[in-house]
Amino acid sequence: MNRNLWLLAICQGLLLTNNVTFIAINGLVGLSIAPRGWMATLPVMSYVIGGALSTGLVARTQQRLGRRGSFQTGLAVALVSALLCCYAAATKNFWLLCFATVVAGYYNANAGLYRFAAAELAAPAWREKAVSVVMAGGLIGAVAGPNLATATREVFAVPFAGAYIALAAVALLSMAVMHFIEFPAAPTRTGLAGGRPLGEIMRQPVFIVAAAAGALGYGVMNLLMAATPIAMQICSLPFSDAALVLEWHVIGMFAPGFFTGHLIRRFGALPVMGVGLVLNLGCIAIALSGVELHHFVVALCLLGVGWNFLFTGSTTLSLTTYTAEERDRAQGALNFCVFATLAVTSFASGVLVTTQGWRLLNLGSLVPVVLTGAALVWLARRRTVRPATESAG
Repeated sequence: MNRNLWLLAICQGLLLTNNVTFIAINGLVGLSIAPRGWMATLPVMSYVIGGALSTGLVARTQQRLGRRGSFQTGLAVALVSALLCCYAAATKNFWLLCFATVVAGYYNANAGLYRFAAAELAAPAWREKAVSVVMAGGLIGAVAGPNLATATREVFAVPFAGAYIALAAVALLSMAVMHFIEFPAAPTRTGLAGGRPLGEIMRQPVFIVAAAAGALGYGVMNLLMAATPIAMQICSLPFSDAALVLEWHVIGMFAPGFFTGHLIRRFGALPVMGVGLVLNLGCIAIALSGVELHHFVVALCLLGVGWNFLFTGSTTLSLTTYTAEERDRAQGALNFCVFATLAVTSFASGVLVTTQGWRLLNLGSLVPVVLTGAALVWLARRRTVRPATESAG
């Protein structure tokens, strides 16, 4: 594991500091200034909509500017959008807050490629561990994000305005770290087509399952995580408790990064992803059993670990589906699937938790869990049947 990989892990941690702080405060800021209560998580949804809309642009900037140039551009956008969010909160302009988070989505889509860049910074035999280690960098965000939101909540007269200013500083720090990372040169195209058409890449069974599991696994996590601060406020739990729950949730998301790569190398991606699904079911069961602080802590921690197994596994699985020259458009398609799903779940979480309640929200999350399980079983059976057929032949 080289210096570049550890620096990229720090950038991943600073990304998660941004994302966790956004999750912790955007729904609450939205709830305080939105025209209607059910609109509370629109600023959260806007963030991922911005990410989905930016995936094509990110792919082009990655091709034109390379990894570091494109990542630095995303961080500059993060800086500007954080300042816009601060101004929107100070002026109680809900729609400007939504616009600012749409703009911030470009940064999220850009930084969503950190995990793929990690695989390029290590030898092929260590790609799984490289992805896993960079994902583990999110532990920085696990601790910094909730505590940053809590510490800066009342810095200014406007609640959470200080948190947005702090996020602008986080973007500057990440730009400084990114400056010292040396990425490999972009692959040279060997032909006019630059590899297979995107449609052909996406029709591969492994790509379909990797995209579906990554998107639906992230969707379940986002559905429950985005609603948690609002649900806890409805249950009359203080914001400090919500920050604690998010902290343990994000620890669960990224602490396994130190060993998930090893598990994937030893047992394969599909079994590890299957364990992730079981942990998601455990999260839902505990969330349905009560609404005390310990229920939220344990459920969200299990949700985080389940997400790590699913998302790291799906990322590793996808690495086998495209060549170096197909990289940008294949990774852009994978990210679009994730962000489109996040947009739907971000909106649904706010609507469901404010109109139907925490219980129905958790029951509804069973649908994507079952769909993900069906996709994993389909691919596993396909892999079992094909070798058997070839052997019989």
